Amino acid sequence: MTSKITKMNLTKNKYYFEALDFYPYNLPDCLEALNYALSYDSEDADALCLMGRIHSEVLKNYEKAKEFFEEAMMFDVSNVNTPQYYIACLIENEDFAEAEKLITYALKIKGIEKSTLGFYRAMISERRGSLKNALHFLKEAEKFCFTQCSLDLVQERRKFIKAKMPKKTRKNKKETK
Repeated sequence: MTSKITKMNLTKNKYYFEALDFYPYNLPDCLEALNYALSYDSEDADALCLMGRIHSEVLKNYEKAKEFFEEAMMFDVSNVNTPQYYIACLIENEDFAEAEKLITYALKIKGIEKSTLGFYRAMISERRGSLKNALHFLKEAEKFCFTQCSLDLVQERRKFIKAKMPKKTRKNKKETK
């Protein structure tokens, strides 16, 4: 029995990795492989997460994506991939309060990218119009950047937000006289 389960897991993983490899450039093959993976294990959090990403990032069907992400989290609450993509979906769908709750939860998951979560907090603040808060969250996110790529992303966003902020005007002495 154990041999059969191991073989099924290997087959499921094979199809999941094929789907991941095809995403997002070859969606027909990605979906075919993903459906095979899910037919072997309909509760696989990573496969459900990828299905959620397809609906969120490609199809822009956020409600359907949320269903897949919720299902993935139900089957594996400690998966480090699902919350990050789910939060991005919630932000795109302007479900900011829900995204904030998920960020608070995700911060407790061991091994999760805290810089990404800080980046998402900044995006929520920015979309709400609080540029100063967004800069604060980016400064916090910077503390958790452990790769050049993540650091560059945070610093570029800080520059972008600073450019959006109104310039402080200096009053000339002539204007006050």
